[in-house]
Amino acid sequence: MLFSQTIRTNLTCLILGLSSLSTAAVTATEKPNVVFLLADDLGYGELGSYGQQTIKTPQLDNLAAQGMRFTDFYAGNAVCAPSRAVLMTGKHAGNATIRGNKGFFQETNRWGRVSLKEDELTLGNMMQNAGYQTAFIGKWHLEDPNNLDTWAYARGFDYAVQEQWKRADSKIYFDKTTHWINGVNDKKLYDHQKWDNIDEFRTNFALEYLDTIKSNEQPFFLFMSYRTPHPHEEMLRNKTLFAEQDWAEAEKHHARKITLWDKQVGRLIDHLDAIGELDNTLIIFTSDNGGHSAMGHDHKFFNSNGILRGFKRDLYEGGIRVPHFAVWANKIKAGSTSAHIGSFQDFMPTLAEVAQINVPEITDGISILPTYLGQANKQQQHEYLYWEEQRNQNPDKSLIRAIREGDWKAVQVGLAGEMEIYNLKDDVRETNNLASQYPQKVARYKELFNASTSYTEHFPFAHQAK
Repeated sequence: MLFSQTIRTNLTCLILGLSSLSTAAVTATEKPNVVFLLADDLGYGELGSYGQQTIKTPQLDNLAAQGMRFTDFYAGNAVCAPSRAVLMTGKHAGNATIRGNKGFFQETNRWGRVSLKEDELTLGNMMQNAGYQTAFIGKWHLEDPNNLDTWAYARGFDYAVQEQWKRADSKIYFDKTTHWINGVNDKKLYDHQKWDNIDEFRTNFALEYLDTIKSNEQPFFLFMSYRTPHPHEEMLRNKTLFAEQDWAEAEKHHARKITLWDKQVGRLIDHLDAIGELDNTLIIFTSDNGGHSAMGHDHKFFNSNGILRGFKRDLYEGGIRVPHFAVWANKIKAGSTSAHIGSFQDFMPTLAEVAQINVPEITDGISILPTYLGQANKQQQHEYLYWEEQRNQNPDKSLIRAIREGDWKAVQVGLAGEMEIYNLKDDVRETNNLASQYPQKVARYKELFNASTSYTEHFPFAHQAK
């Protein structure tokens, strides 16, 4: 069985921030299950429920219609690893351990993969300590491949099915078809001739996991980290979907990935219903950053990011504004919409309240549970949201920073770059730079940029701006 590996004992009592968690006694039946669905590089406009007119996503659109859809929600960053770090630790991009897909290692004078610190509290740790059974399936991207203690199974997930990619500097050989179960190479290989896509293969793990634990009394926290529509998901069995369209093959492939993945989300939701857990499950959906332009796909072809400027790796709206909706039967109003401004760091305090524990002190987020429950008058607001991303060794071009404060947005590309100011209420496309008209805002945002970043050894450039 897929779940036959011995579950690793988690030393959660040693996790930083554990002292902030409540020990209030709450029976397991009072807590809902939580299923978190994370897409990979899905743009703001790539679901029908967010305006997509060409690519078909009926399952996700139906799911979104059963809950609350957010219009002004943001990823933790504009690229995979730093965005996922914000999501998993509740720390915004200026405080997160990871601020780029690669960081600088002074001892070896090289750039490479940076992992979360082993003593950082994760969503998995938090939910374990709240009495949840925890599972992670898919792309982790927060680890050192050579250190199993940084993989998902050691970071708060009782059951973890995780991929790895080949790396020249790794001590371990990785084949991207192999799926490691709780850190063990269990010879579970993805065969693209057998499955329509990799997310079908991984959904099978999720269904068997749910069947294995359904008789337990504990609620479960299942984190589905999909690979769709990441550009390097090249192997699909299905070649017929959209074959009749007069599109470039790269665009057919992109559309296929999304529609085939949509079917797998439907399988998971149907299974939750079949085992009688759907009505007692909070389902959260979002994407780790904006839509991409890679491997021949043009993000403008399907309006992947809607009318928003930019795409993956940009801190303009197209790189960080993402679809987000939440579904919870009899709790979240079906067909509702919210313009609340939130971001990935908000999921940790939100799930802490859902799990009925104290919010960890380490988080920079604000619970959005009041908004989910239709209690907007009780919803706290962020003073502003901050992002920074460091791309490579060149600080003049590498560091990009952004702030959203109400309707206002500030962007700076490179340490020497000019500040750009936009009013999103009037100019969501970010085409009219108002910096010359608002020098006081330029000065304010420069101060906020410098006040919002903390030191981290592998990402030094933000501190050179002070």
